[in-house]
Order: sequence, then C-alpha cells, then structure tokens
Amino acid sequence: MVTNTHSAAIGYVLWIVGFTGSHRFYFGKPLTGTLWFFTLGLLGIGWLIDLFLIPAMDREAETKYAPGVIDYTLAWVLLAFLGLLGVHRLYLRKWLTGILWLLTAGLFGLGWLYDLWTLNEQADAANREFPVA
Repeated sequence: MVTNTHSAAIGYVLWIVGFTGSHRFYFGKPLTGTLWFFTLGLLGIGWLIDLFLIPAMDREAETKYAPGVIDYTLAWVLLAFLGLLGVHRLYLRKWLTGILWLLTAGLFGLGWLYDLWTLNEQADAANREFPVA
C-alpha cells in the first residue's frame, strides 16, 4: 500500500520558483502560499528559510492527507499544466465539473484558482472515498 502522498523532491523542485508560493500550495498551505505569491516569498527571506522547512512540510502532508488511488503529485501536475481544461478534475473523477472546466476555461480562471487552494483536500476526499484495497 502506498503511504507517500507528497514528494520532498517535488517540493524542492517547486522551491526553485518558491517565491511564487508553489511549494507551499503543493504541501497544503494555501494561506502562506498566497502570502508568498504576493510578497515574493516574504521578500526572499521566507523563501530561503523554506529550503530547510521542506522536509517538515512533507512529513506534515504525509500525516494530513490519505493515500489512495489518486496520486497527489500527478493531480498537481495536471492542475499546473492542464488546469484550465479541467483534466485534473477528470482525474479526480469529477466528471461534470471537469467537462464544465473544459468548456469554460476553468470557469474563466476562477475555478482554477479555487482548485489551487483546495486540490489537496479534493484528492484526500477522493482517496478516502476510493481507498486502495
């Protein structure tokens, strides 16, 4: 059974552009991710400190989110590159909203922003509904 929900290695890759808050969103910290986005990682200071905090953020995500059939990293990649097309929602088995995102460019971008804040919780809910046998 897979117990690793998030990847510290992916967190470090995202940290490279971490002044955008991307690594914080990935590890389920949307409030500070948004703060990092608007302040460029607290003017770079928070961004540098996060280099040392990523292992702790990874451990926290491992205890907070349920493993299962939905791969969190794949869901994030789909959101990042195909989010306006709703592909991540189709992956999460949210067929109706996935098609809606496809037809409306992610509800005109607002749905994509919502998913940026809630993707970990959506994947967690899907994993709890469809656990690995």
